[in-house]
Amino acid sequence: MGHTAVVGHTAQVTNASGASPAPRGRRPAHGEPVIDRAFALLTAFTAARRSMTLAELSRASGTPPSTALRLARRLLQLGALERGADGRYVIGLRLWELASLAPRGHGLREVALPYMEDLYEATHQHVLLAVRDGAEALLVERLSARDAVNVLYRVGGRLPLHSTGVGLVLLAHAEARFQDQILARPLVHEPEGVPVSPAALRRTLAEVRRTGLAVVERSEPGPVVAVAAPVRGGDDSVVAALSVVVPAGGAEPRGLSPAVRATARALSRSLGSPRSAAPPGTGP
Repeated sequence: MGHTAVVGHTAQVTNASGASPAPRGRRPAHGEPVIDRAFALLTAFTAARRSMTLAELSRASGTPPSTALRLARRLLQLGALERGADGRYVIGLRLWELASLAPRGHGLREVALPYMEDLYEATHQHVLLAVRDGAEALLVERLSARDAVNVLYRVGGRLPLHSTGVGLVLLAHAEARFQDQILARPLVHEPEGVPVSPAALRRTLAEVRRTGLAVVERSEPGPVVAVAAPVRGGDDSVVAALSVVVPAGGAEPRGLSPAVRATARALSRSLGSPRSAAPPGTGP
């Protein structure tokens, strides 16, 4: 049984070995919670690293091998991980099931798909739908022709806010404090490696808000033009961005703008945006 050791005016319960047990309901001062370690294993997977051995998973997540083994076994039981005949671990379908319930992801995608398909039929290139997640844009859906120009981003992948069409739309309509935080960072257009001027970016964001469109021309991985517009939700806040990406020289941004703007507005109406329900030119 434990006994009570009194130090000054503070009573402290110790066990038979003299060590103080961890307080109930709180984790020890050292070490990460189990959920953090398990999440570190899951987030070690990337588009370039879709399957891993246990040793690779341990290194990629920064988790000790014995802990990685114990967590991986439990994640296998829960369906969050799966293991192939070669013994390598991959993300399990159970996570896909859960992710499909995310309203800003799958729910938005379901509503947006018919509108995206209309825009795709008009361009036969890439049509993107993205939401802001932290300091990046998250690609919720992408419709692409088989022979469409090469782009860097996949569904579920992340895009920079400062150098993509959907990113600029989301950044332009973010709160001012968040914009200041992004602009205070050293920003670079990747993969070109071209530094971004904060003053020029601030002017670009103002223009995006004024026109309701973001137009971006990029040279890598191939010359492309992106035209993006905001998608508004039931409270008229910008909940997503919709864009088309076409080869540079294949279409003039001026020619794409009306279709992108009209599609984003129609999608906003379906999401209950009062501003988008008003006739063009009469909203606030």
